[in-house]
Amino acid sequence: MSETIRICLWSGPRNISTATMRSFENRPDCEVWDEPFYGPYLVKTGLEHPGREIILKSVPLDENEIAKHCAGEAPNDAPVFFQKHMCQHMLDDIPRDWMAACRHIFLIRDPAEVAASFAATTGSVTADDIGQIRQAELYEYACQLTGRAWPVIEGRDVLETPEPMLRALCKAIDIPFDAAMMSWPAGKRDSDGVWAPWWYDRVEASTGFEPPQPSPHDLPEDALPAVETSRPHYMALQEHKLTG
Repeated sequence: MSETIRICLWSGPRNISTATMRSFENRPDCEVWDEPFYGPYLVKTGLEHPGREIILKSVPLDENEIAKHCAGEAPNDAPVFFQKHMCQHMLDDIPRDWMAACRHIFLIRDPAEVAASFAATTGSVTADDIGQIRQAELYEYACQLTGRAWPVIEGRDVLETPEPMLRALCKAIDIPFDAAMMSWPAGKRDSDGVWAPWWYDRVEASTGFEPPQPSPHDLPEDALPAVETSRPHYMALQEHKLTG
């Protein structure tokens, strides 16, 4: 049996992370895992996210067991194991050494757009909520741990030129591009987290990467501190951006 290729997508909320998961899931060689550490994150922070009680009853809560599975075999013995991770879930006491067994992609978005969209759903937003400080930290950690630089992609770039960006991305993580990544059937997925009803309405209606649209959400004034705190970390990651 050939070695499993484990791919970790590191994103903040309100980006195209779920659409990217759809893209990889549509490959015939790939199985996916949606936000493995969400449960431990909710337990440790006590945050009242939409659907909290349903989530905590439905997902694994032992971060050490989750980490073991992240570094393990893909479901159904698939050759490629794609994992969608939210950077803010990786609290200080969540294991990280398992990341050595994986290849990594860092997906970024302007913090003002992230904060406006997040606040529209939850009513408030902090720098910790949007995860960009943690994302920059995880980028440095993953590169040092594995001894190589990993690709950084901007959601807007993927939406503007999906095929060139996906081709460049696949090359950067040493897997062949598959045209099946360009589109997928609309609808729900068994692989989606149980939080999908609160967050996935747009991606459930999608059949591919759609051209970028202006954000429909205004940035609340009380979200400005989160944006100002996050922006230097977003800009640091921008310096490593992949181009199609």
